[in-house]
Amino acid sequence: MTPSELYDRTLRMIQPVSPAWIDKAYQRLDSLTKPRRSLGYLEELAARLVAVLHQAQSKIAGKRVFVFAGDHKVVAEGVSAYPSAVTALMVKNIIGGGAAINVLARRVNAEVEVIDIGMAEDPGKLKGLLRLNVKRGADNIACGAAMSADEAVRSIVVGIGRANQAADSHVTLMATGEMGIGNTTPAAALLSVLLDLPVRDVVGTGTGLDTAGLERKRHIVEQAVTVNRARCTDPLSVLAALGGLEIAGICGLCLGAAARERPVIVDGFISSAGALVAMRLCPAVKDYLFFAHMSAEPGHRKFFEKESLRPIVSLDMRLGEGTGAAIAMQIMEDALAIYNEMATFEQAGITPGA
Repeated sequence: MTPSELYDRTLRMIQPVSPAWIDKAYQRLDSLTKPRRSLGYLEELAARLVAVLHQAQSKIAGKRVFVFAGDHKVVAEGVSAYPSAVTALMVKNIIGGGAAINVLARRVNAEVEVIDIGMAEDPGKLKGLLRLNVKRGADNIACGAAMSADEAVRSIVVGIGRANQAADSHVTLMATGEMGIGNTTPAAALLSVLLDLPVRDVVGTGTGLDTAGLERKRHIVEQAVTVNRARCTDPLSVLAALGGLEIAGICGLCLGAAARERPVIVDGFISSAGALVAMRLCPAVKDYLFFAHMSAEPGHRKFFEKESLRPIVSLDMRLGEGTGAAIAMQIMEDALAIYNEMATFEQAGITPGA
């Protein structure tokens, strides 16, 4: 099967989550020994998880965080406080188990999978690194398109393939992560176009730009949007023009997981850009996505407002890697434990309102 065929087939497979399963889940939640809906958003998370998995006694088996690594030649424009070489160094750190995502993933007993989808540097054969590189770094979006449409589809299919492999390996809960110096720039450009927002509203300091650096970054994102405007005719072309290979991989993971009826925890700002492309390609994907946290990036707040979404936590994080998603995993497990393990009023011999 060609990448285009797998891409098209995956989109056709995605179906909205059944409202009947949501209703069924709330019937049980409302029968538990507590005031109705008193656990707030935890109950919504539990009901949605049950509906996605469509199992009356839903359980989370395997958990995996997918860290897609990619570079961006737009870094040459001075949009990042760190050079591109840091991407490869951090990838090696993650593989070695010393990054923040490793610490947090261990806390929730989740696997961490690292994928070279678009690193500029070929790291060679490293134990623990999946070498699925589509292109050695996204091209400079300030001068033209990040990648071709074919490269965008191939990158999406990398994500779809990882979701399929995980589902075949009985992974219940998937989470997005990324590593790529400079990737808040393409993420901001994508959000500006897909949400129809002014660039100034979505561009933030990333990993620590000063005031002058922030203004330069805004100018570069404006330039990127202007240069690529004519190319941006549909969600896939917007991704190819303004995105990154790791963002496309995240988009594919969201699509692939939804096609296999698996919930996906979307990490922060960059992951949300990939998820937004997936939602624009297939609106039903939204039913399968759980958004981990609201980043400190201003564009992320705008994303939540425009899409009428709610983050599980808000901790002013802006690291990426899947760190927010790992934290959200525990809360989602807690929500499902409440659903599965609390006694009902009938089991406890209590008559509500008596």
